[in-house]
Amino acid sequence: MQEHGFEHLAIWPGAVDTDLFRPRGKSALGLPRPVSMYMGRVAIEKGLESFLDLDLPGSQVIIGGGPGLEKLKAAYPDAHFLGPKFGEELAGLLSAADVFVFPSKTDTLGLVMLEAMACGVPVAAFPVPGPLDVVVEGSTGVLGEDLEAAIFCALALDGEACIEHARNHSWYRSVRRFLDYQRDVHTRSADRNSPDPGIMTTA
Repeated sequence: MQEHGFEHLAIWPGAVDTDLFRPRGKSALGLPRPVSMYMGRVAIEKGLESFLDLDLPGSQVIIGGGPGLEKLKAAYPDAHFLGPKFGEELAGLLSAADVFVFPSKTDTLGLVMLEAMACGVPVAAFPVPGPLDVVVEGSTGVLGEDLEAAIFCALALDGEACIEHARNHSWYRSVRRFLDYQRDVHTRSADRNSPDPGIMTTA
């Protein structure tokens, strides 16, 4: 937009429901740990093979449905495919993960990463748009071309930093941010349309 002459631009980032997505403990999953989890659409563009091909300790968990679900279930029998989940159940399962793995290289944002962070779960992903926009490197997640190494490094991160970062993207703060942008636009417009105090006008 800047290249086309637009001015006074600001990014309004995505928001997460921090009332629903919050730390709920690890009891929702009785699987060997660490639990490496993906949540989202199960389709070719999500790059799930990059995650499922890894020889990781513990358990690999996939939550979600999509056209690639049955094929991946057959190809990776040792992974845990839980299917689509929603609401409180989904939030509880997400909170029970130890690391959230986002193997897509084509997403424009990846809101699920913020939802994982809100649950206190750090993220491992590739250094591409989407993860670059929401992950604080070395604090709320680890980005790297070596996804396996990123997962091991992310497991060592503090979940509290993830929670605090996600709170900055709550719906309340997102709306406040949007309203602040509107006020800035109104102020600039008012300043532009106000008469120059140095010019005297007569009736």
